[in-house]
Amino acid sequence: MLRIVLTYGLISGVVIVASIIGAYLASSSGLHTGAWFGYLIMLVALSSILVGVKQYRDQALGGVIKFHTALLAGLGIAAFASIAYVLVWEVFLALTHYAFIGRYIDAVLAAKRAAGVTGSAYARLVARTEDLRRQYADPLVRVPMTFVEIFPAGLLIALVSAALLRNPRFLPARFPPG
Repeated sequence: MLRIVLTYGLISGVVIVASIIGAYLASSSGLHTGAWFGYLIMLVALSSILVGVKQYRDQALGGVIKFHTALLAGLGIAAFASIAYVLVWEVFLALTHYAFIGRYIDAVLAAKRAAGVTGSAYARLVARTEDLRRQYADPLVRVPMTFVEIFPAGLLIALVSAALLRNPRFLPARFPPG
């Protein structure tokens, strides 16, 4: 199972890494990539959980897997992919001199100003964003925050994959005739 977890976790991680690089290049060239696009990429990357658990079921277990075994394999892939995501994000932040949070806060404040938020409401928003800036500077806050961005999606996909793949008739194994 470890080989499957590492292989498919690495595949997921590579897709996520490519996505982060692509999103950064797109944003620096003036293209806007929204949060929905980021989560779509995460879901595509985490689809390797279903594929990995299916391969484990079909090749290592003869086409039959129990729910908890499938869930464990799926969680392993999700955890490996999430750790890869965190590591790449930390490298990205270091390479860009931790400019992300400043750009993010500036964009939030500009959007609220454009929406007409002023006075005490705007002052409260500025105070909250400054709290976020201080918290995000601490890696003990930032790293778990980054992990939690992706792992719940992996957990959900692992649960669904385990529920579906415990049924050997769902995407049945195709063994060569012989």
